[in-house]
Amino acid sequence: MAPPPPLLLLLLLAAHPPPGSAQGRYQPGDPVVLYVNKVGPYHNPQETYHYYQLPVCAPAKIRHKSLSLGEVLDGDRMAESLYEIRFRHSAEKKLLCEKALTLEQVERLRQAIEELYYFEFVVDDIPLRGFVGYMEESGFLPHSHKIGLWTHLDFHLEWNGDRVIYANVSVRDVKPHSLDDFHGPGTLSLAHTYSVRWSETASERRGERRGRGDEGGFFPRTLEIHWLSIINSMVLVFLLVGFVVVILLRVLKNDLARYNLDEEASSSSSGDDFDQGDNGWKIVHTDVFRFPPCRSLLCAVLGVGSQFLALGTGIIGMALMGMFNVHRHGAINSAAVLLYALTCCISGYVSSHFYRQIGGERWVWNIILTASLFSAPFFVTWSVVNSVHWANGSTQALPVTTILLLLTVWLLVGFPLTVIGGIFGKNRAGSFDAPCRTKNIAREIPPQPWYKSTLVHMTIGGFLPFSAISVELYYIFATVWGREQYTLYGILFFVFAILLSVGACISIALTYFQLSGEDYRWWWRSVLSAGSTGVFIFLYSVFYYSRRSNMSGMVQTVEFFGYSLLTGYVFFLMLGTISFFSSLKFIRYIYVNLKMD
Repeated sequence: MAPPPPLLLLLLLAAHPPPGSAQGRYQPGDPVVLYVNKVGPYHNPQETYHYYQLPVCAPAKIRHKSLSLGEVLDGDRMAESLYEIRFRHSAEKKLLCEKALTLEQVERLRQAIEELYYFEFVVDDIPLRGFVGYMEESGFLPHSHKIGLWTHLDFHLEWNGDRVIYANVSVRDVKPHSLDDFHGPGTLSLAHTYSVRWSETASERRGERRGRGDEGGFFPRTLEIHWLSIINSMVLVFLLVGFVVVILLRVLKNDLARYNLDEEASSSSSGDDFDQGDNGWKIVHTDVFRFPPCRSLLCAVLGVGSQFLALGTGIIGMALMGMFNVHRHGAINSAAVLLYALTCCISGYVSSHFYRQIGGERWVWNIILTASLFSAPFFVTWSVVNSVHWANGSTQALPVTTILLLLTVWLLVGFPLTVIGGIFGKNRAGSFDAPCRTKNIAREIPPQPWYKSTLVHMTIGGFLPFSAISVELYYIFATVWGREQYTLYGILFFVFAILLSVGACISIALTYFQLSGEDYRWWWRSVLSAGSTGVFIFLYSVFYYSRRSNMSGMVQTVEFFGYSLLTGYVFFLMLGTISFFSSLKFIRYIYVNLKMD
């Protein structure tokens, strides 16, 4: 039998079962498997380690659960545990194991407790979380520093019919075992125990069984609607759109009326005489469509930017359709890998199509540049981050099999689709069809005032879109780099649309001011103006790390700044693409409506 095609294989690996389909159905007395997953510092969400890396009760042979691609990317490493739980059978203070700890192992536990390590178990696809130990620090003189290990866990599970509806773990009525008095030599003997309590609950709909997974309050609850962010963004958008529509179009109307009137009055004059007596954006009509330098790189930026616009829209659209659940491990990771591979055809098509339109000849080089414009920086960043995780034994370090799978997906799906899209784009490309003829000799650009420099345009063009999303950005960072649960996908879609609208409006305004100063080098300037929003997002990530989070340590720091840098780069590509095509549409409009000989 022939193997499935790579695209079908990717779909099978990236897909997740619908909510509720993975739950088990049990008869009284059936074993309910509890998987141990990972541990890590509470304030460092991406720094996680396998649970059995701590000196805890472990089976003689560790058997791991088969995980999906998204779960592996999320750092999950589930393994079977020694806990024996039977459906609807309660148990009190059941012995898990007796452990004799050496001084080195006790120090390892002390360090974990001082760093606020938490653990994560999984029962029937429901996550259970709690702290490894207890730490109390009080007083100045005398100073008190107490460290204790939880050696008893209480499991509370609720059932309805033949299903597990809810599960939780607590240490509410348990006293921790002190680790302060042991300093060696010899060993510290500990007896680990657990209790299981079952109770019946009222009937719940199948899709709601995971809705109470964090009811215990271990992680913060889902974010509420933040009206301040929405109102702030709406006001800024209305002001900018009003500026462009009312002010800019009014100025354009006057410009067009004056230029066309002057053209009719001086119809007997030569074109050179007309140029000598005029100023403003009309005078550069013979240079405004002069193709820019590094045109292959420009087209690659536009192609990859278009791909990420489609990718971002697709992710938000899938979220709005309810395809992601806060308790489904790695669902967004799987969707991102799938959509990135499938949207590679968009980057190839847009890049090759526009490259051929502006007279590009090195089509093969353009496709290679497009395919590597994001994948190469991503691979370098990921290699550094993954190496740090691997050196520290973190579960965030991807296994070799997963690395080979992702590489295969890119080689057999992503890159071929880029080439196919490039072939279609090249074959469907027509002429650029500029409204104005371009002279062979470029016009000299007059000296520009400081406020029309590239740096000032980048500052203005980047700050205004950033200010439209700055409040919402905090909640997104708190979700990605914190413990919040983001479910306001409708608001996210609204803010995403606002971001693109503001970027397009400010780009049009800055392009008009640039052309009015007789500077026709707008091609790259339009990309950099709104694309610089990515720089502001990275600067905000530095502020968030230092002022709004409690993250620390080399592992978390390298991952945070590495992927924050990539995030800023992605926003540069997306907003630079929106900015460029908005400016191009605007320039075509004003020169089409201009009467010229």
